[in-house]
Amino acid sequence: MATVETTQTEIEITARAAEKIKELMAAEPAGEAEVLRVAIRGGGCGGFEYALGFDHGAVEGDSVAELHGVTVVVDPASAPYLSGASVDFVESLQESGFKIENPNASSSCGCGHSFQVAEDGSPEDHVHGAGCSH
Repeated sequence: MATVETTQTEIEITARAAEKIKELMAAEPAGEAEVLRVAIRGGGCGGFEYALGFDHGAVEGDSVAELHGVTVVVDPASAPYLSGASVDFVESLQESGFKIENPNASSSCGCGHSFQVAEDGSPEDHVHGAGCSH
């Protein structure tokens, strides 16, 4: 088995999010949900979309953290955009699901599933409420 070199991730998850993640992981087939992978991908009304999903494990170059009993991995391309971000789980009458607070987002769509960063890559004041197709 090859050794995977990783770095420490700078993303956080709340205890509430960790409990929900562990519950969802337990419902997956054995070996299919060993880590939570947090990433960004191009698309969405804001330019980037958040992607949360389960994976078999970390791969070379991933940032890895053990947070509240959950192993969280972030790929090297997503890491700069997610540095300092926090994943929470919200459950209320109006919404239910994972919510990401990201200090690197200069604006985000109304649904919170997509975001933009400043052209120079630096965070700006957050602008919320733009339209969303979700």
